[in-house]
Amino acid sequence: MPENQKHDDIYGHAGHPQDPQRRVLLDMLAAGGLATLLGKRAAAANPADGVVRIGYLPITDAAALLVAYANGYFAEQGLEAERPTLIRSWPALVEAFASHTFNVVHLLKPIPIWMRYNNNFPVKVAAWCHTNGSAVVVGGHTNIKSFADCGGGQIAVPFWYSMHNVVLQMALREAGLKPVIKNQGEAVAADEVNLQVLPPPEMPAAMAARKIDGYIVAEPFNALGEIKAGGRVLRFTGDIWKNHPCCALVMHEEDLAERRAWSQKVVNAVVKGALYASANKSETARMISRDGESFLPVPAQVVERAMTYYNNEEYTTSQAVRNAKDWGNGRIDFNPYPYPSATKFLVEQMRQTVGGSDNEFITNLEPQTVAQDLVDYELVTNALQDNDSWLADPSVDATSPWQRQEVFKL
Repeated sequence: MPENQKHDDIYGHAGHPQDPQRRVLLDMLAAGGLATLLGKRAAAANPADGVVRIGYLPITDAAALLVAYANGYFAEQGLEAERPTLIRSWPALVEAFASHTFNVVHLLKPIPIWMRYNNNFPVKVAAWCHTNGSAVVVGGHTNIKSFADCGGGQIAVPFWYSMHNVVLQMALREAGLKPVIKNQGEAVAADEVNLQVLPPPEMPAAMAARKIDGYIVAEPFNALGEIKAGGRVLRFTGDIWKNHPCCALVMHEEDLAERRAWSQKVVNAVVKGALYASANKSETARMISRDGESFLPVPAQVVERAMTYYNNEEYTTSQAVRNAKDWGNGRIDFNPYPYPSATKFLVEQMRQTVGGSDNEFITNLEPQTVAQDLVDYELVTNALQDNDSWLADPSVDATSPWQRQEVFKL
């Protein structure tokens, strides 16, 4: 079994932590206790030395950060950067960022919403890391050909506060199904789909072992599921929500406020990494793979498929891709600009999304306020104005690059 498919038993079959300390951590996060829990660690772990410390999950969502490091873009900005540190799960990355182990991370776009407004943690989105780049994969042991066929099944998501959970539930509701969260062994009705959380590296192995019927996650674990776990892509998420955000560049609010020049240099480097990845997807795939810089523990063949293999006869015949011809997007794209319309749309959809904890805080959020308060637009705008090659990204409308309308089409 490939290294990235090994099950480390952090999560049980229902996706709930079995490690008592991790269970306490997640319970406190859900209750809004993030700042209290980690406040004592922050002062000791927050050196003001200006070193860029990056944490990431082994997914293509992190490509802009990884390219910025590998190509020396932080050094070009006069910044010292440590080699990025691989983290295996979203809860662990959130904890490490909140404790100031890292000052630059990529997080699923709903996570900073949850951190800032449920936990009152001072976090800011500084840019998008990419657009699209995820899919729903179902097991070869299933007869699932459409979302309507998922009824009675078990589907894994990477985190409750993820674009994946939001988009999956949008699609299931559109198909007339009800997303639920039940323990393993509980009966699942024909019009229900049971959801559970699994770290991305564990998903292909869990599907191959028939513990789940499918999963929705970032690349390269969809390509890995196809190649190594007998899975097939049911639908690409970027073919449902056009050019949706997934992971965002997330930084501490105090850094943006107190070290503005330093923060601008960080954003400049990451934006340059995103633009390189956009224009050089095959090269980027090899660079970040096990055959290149080994940021991702999977071979270049898998990562290249995950970044380039998309609008073709295989996927159009299976209808994994339906809108790409009209939309012109890729399997993954790298537009860094954080459109306010997408943040507002995401907040609206999160209100309807079932999660593993109390989502009451979402009902009180005003989408326009979140779009204005959560995101710092100045730094990324400055970086993009200095490099207009971003207009060539497939997810950018060059005629109206600073605004867009959100499109959802199942």
